[in-house]
Parts: sequence; C-alpha cells; structure tokens
Amino acid sequence: MSYSQDAAETLALKALAWLVGNEDLFPVFMGATGAGRDEVREQAGDPAFLASVLDFLLMDDAWIIAFCDGHDIPYDHPMQARAALPGGAQVHWT
Repeated sequence: MSYSQDAAETLALKALAWLVGNEDLFPVFMGATGAGRDEVREQAGDPAFLASVLDFLLMDDAWIIAFCDGHDIPYDHPMQARAALPGGAQVHWT
C-alpha cells in the first residue's frame, strides 16, 4: 500500500491520539520533542509534527506493535505513512 499525504496524516493523528492516551509513553514523547500539552494540541495539524509522531513510534518495535494491535493496522503501515510525510523520503548515501 502506498499512502497519500492525507491518509498518512490520518494515521499519524491516530498515533498521536494513542500516544496522548498512553500515560506511560506520552511523557516520554513530550520529553523527546520538548513539546508541552498545548504545543501538541496546536501542532496536531502540522504534517511535519505528525511526521515526528511517527518517527517517535518507529523508534521501538514494541510501541509500533501496541499501536497497530490497538487499531487493527498492519505493522508496516506506520513506516509507509511516514514515507508520505515531509522528510520521509528514503535517503540513499551511495
């Protein structure tokens, strides 16, 4: 499946809502991004911020598994959605 930017943003918003509802992980996300609750709310519509949400989740397989299992989403979809958002293009160093 190839994600459009709109579909990728929708998946990232689901991921953000999942993070906000996760009492253990949301503080880790806020610490990693430096964003407070107000900034998270304000930036929720920004594609670059949504990309950072997926970047954060993609740091740990357990987080991806928990998010995907909770939303009945295949495990590879967050990475595919990330590729459709700003900065998501694969970088080839050769």
